Amino acid sequence: MEELVSISGRTIVMFVAVLLFFRLTGKKDVGEVSVLDIIITIMVAELAVILIEDTKMPLIRGLTPIALLILLSRVFSYLQVKNQRFRDVVDGKPVLLIRDGVFIEENLLKQNYNIDDIMMQLRDKDIADIQEVDWALLESSGSLSVFKKNDHSSLSLPLIMDGILQHKHLDILDIPEEEVHQALREEGIHDIRHVFYCSRFQGNFFIQKKNRETTD
Repeated sequence: MEELVSISGRTIVMFVAVLLFFRLTGKKDVGEVSVLDIIITIMVAELAVILIEDTKMPLIRGLTPIALLILLSRVFSYLQVKNQRFRDVVDGKPVLLIRDGVFIEENLLKQNYNIDDIMMQLRDKDIADIQEVDWALLESSGSLSVFKKNDHSSLSLPLIMDGILQHKHLDILDIPEEEVHQALREEGIHDIRHVFYCSRFQGNFFIQKKNRETTD
């Protein structure tokens, strides 16, 4: 009986600890969880199970590494926001797999994708043949974004994020770098570091400046 009470108490403590972890990561949806978050989540879950099953282990001994993992999650999340290179390493970048109804073979190989893999995902999106596809983009989350040729929409990717020009996205969309700088000059912006976000959709540029306190 005493052991059951101990296990029940530990279960409640670990439930609160794991719930706190998910609240502190700030994620609202499972699809928004990065690879880093998945790794930390698995580690937290393993620690929680060990601490619940081993009633002889002091709670503080199990909660300390969990608290450290929560801290690491917050630090890494901050670095992902502030440092694009770190974000690219942890989360990866979107990769174009189909353009204008044609497979991009080198990108399929780099992502370990075969034709069956991508065709299955296309069928899940009610697309019968690759010739219906204008763009197919493998997102950093692992999901496949598909734009049909007849839906009258165009692919849009961030051209500038937090003051950094996204050269990879320019290559995918076939947009000259000078065209972006020209759009900035027309808005009276001469330093790309003052731009928080920039994109081009259906030929029109959208430019959002940084707040003053972030540029001072």
